[in-house]
Amino acid sequence: MAVQSGGLILGRGAQELQPHGSLEFPCAAYSSHHTERPQDTIPWHWHEELEIIHIQAGRMSVKTPASAFVLDAGGFAVINSNTLHFAAAQGACDLRSLVFSPALVAGGEGSVFARKYIRPLLACPGFSGYPIGPEGAADFACWFQEAFTALMQGQRGYEFAVRDCLSRICLFLYENFAGQLGEKPRALRQDGLRIKAMLDFIHKNYGEHISLLQISGAAGISQRECLRCFKKTIQLSPIQYLLKYRVMQGAELLLSDPGQSISQVATSCGFDSPSNFAQTFRRFYGCAPREYQRARQAETPPSPYDPLPPAGILPLAQKRPVR
Repeated sequence: MAVQSGGLILGRGAQELQPHGSLEFPCAAYSSHHTERPQDTIPWHWHEELEIIHIQAGRMSVKTPASAFVLDAGGFAVINSNTLHFAAAQGACDLRSLVFSPALVAGGEGSVFARKYIRPLLACPGFSGYPIGPEGAADFACWFQEAFTALMQGQRGYEFAVRDCLSRICLFLYENFAGQLGEKPRALRQDGLRIKAMLDFIHKNYGEHISLLQISGAAGISQRECLRCFKKTIQLSPIQYLLKYRVMQGAELLLSDPGQSISQVATSCGFDSPSNFAQTFRRFYGCAPREYQRARQAETPPSPYDPLPPAGILPLAQKRPVR
């Protein structure tokens, strides 16, 4: 979910390509403000890292193919590695998150931490999106806050403090899912793989004419199964998702290349006419494309999901387009 004002950098099958932290220390802290505006939602995506979400204020709905829940102010949730997820504010919401590689806790592939704890946890069929209940919430909040603050301040030895807190969180999750470890994968995991293949096809070809037959063919399934899979996992039809993705790309083009005409933007995003693009854009964003462009260009606040600067070093401003 590490997304800036331009949206996620999405690669194959909606995989997020943004690196979180560094190769030496793969963990990053993020802070963001979200509203109900379409551009402030966190679109369907996945990444290899685990993600811990904390709602500081407001409410946010979170969805995975296997679960859906609402987090109120003070609430926490964990998203498993390689899990498709989506989030949207209900009203307005201030969010913090930690995104980290499981290897930071597990160490080498042959370690007891990887073999006994982390790999079984990541493979647990029941662990996709997990809201933290009242039991253990106080400890969880302390671990999260300590890790978040350590990353923010970047004082000497902060890496030890962060890894210790994340290890405690992973053990907490392991103990909560102990009864489900080793179970056979559920059918929904197959749906997740199919969705990733179909999203990959849409993201590569959204500028062309795309049919339902082509989308279903990307996953080797029938059109009927394609419709069921989309409805079951992301609660949209394939064509609805395609249309939404095209409009999001159009919005990004209006900001990243303001010299393009509406006709050029419409054609680039797969619309058959400028009027169709403008009409669809207004349905999603509540204004005409040029109105949206002028309003966004006049805005000066920081990106709604900027990584926090470690050790007091301010990051260079950048905008990441949705790809």
